[in-house]
Amino acid sequence: MARPGLPKLIATDLDGTLVRSDETVSAYTHEVLDRVRAAGIPVVGATGRGPRLTELTRNDIRAADFLVMAGGGWVVDQSDPAGPLVLRDERLPGPVLARLLADLEAVVGPLTVMVEGSDEHESPLWGDYHPSWPYPEMFEARTRAECVAGDVVKAFVRTADHHVDELLATARRVLPPQVATLTQAGLGFVEITAPGVDKASGLAVVAHRLGVDPADVLVFGDMPNDLTMFGWAGWSRVAVANAHPTLRAAADEVTLRNDDDGVAVYLDRLLSR
Repeated sequence: MARPGLPKLIATDLDGTLVRSDETVSAYTHEVLDRVRAAGIPVVGATGRGPRLTELTRNDIRAADFLVMAGGGWVVDQSDPAGPLVLRDERLPGPVLARLLADLEAVVGPLTVMVEGSDEHESPLWGDYHPSWPYPEMFEARTRAECVAGDVVKAFVRTADHHVDELLATARRVLPPQVATLTQAGLGFVEITAPGVDKASGLAVVAHRLGVDPADVLVFGDMPNDLTMFGWAGWSRVAVANAHPTLRAAADEVTLRNDDDGVAVYLDRLLSR
């Protein structure tokens, strides 16, 4: 049981929030998260990373009892002694994605499209390579037809003429939420997942399993893909200082930047009360 006066569940985004700009997590951050768990508070890593990056994610948040991945579409219980248990696996059917892309291209013009089609360890993204994508070593060129031939965990789209926030706003006007979930995570691409998939719905799976009310959940984030969990959690919603303006506006509190271990500093103070 969590100590009185503390949240009963803590969830944090990774890239840009817990993970520093050099793609590391400090020893101090790991130590603080270990103390959070020792205090009886389950820890959740809530990330846009897909299941193909599970091992990387486990290394970045070793104290996590649960992982909410792929923006909420893939949820794993890591606390089971028998081994990790997948609690949620939601994917977007390829034919549905093909129609969505066609509808969006009719409005915004040609799209650069990448899809996450496999949950195999370190499997590449498929599709149209764009030089702005920060992980070229994990990419495989494939045709659009090949990309939509099966179910996908997530699709990534961009155009040459739209800022990502502008493209996201347009895409939300064109594609209704009952057909797909749309967001952006700071990579310059609009991300498309199955309808009903977001970090809030992924965290709800964890909270239900643990019997925790959303009012007792503390969350940390930095980008628009964290907005749904900010709207869902009630104990406090904390943005790092480097967060996107829309997330800062939705936050109850602002901690230090990710490069200054803002999440750990906040939690260290919380545990020291």
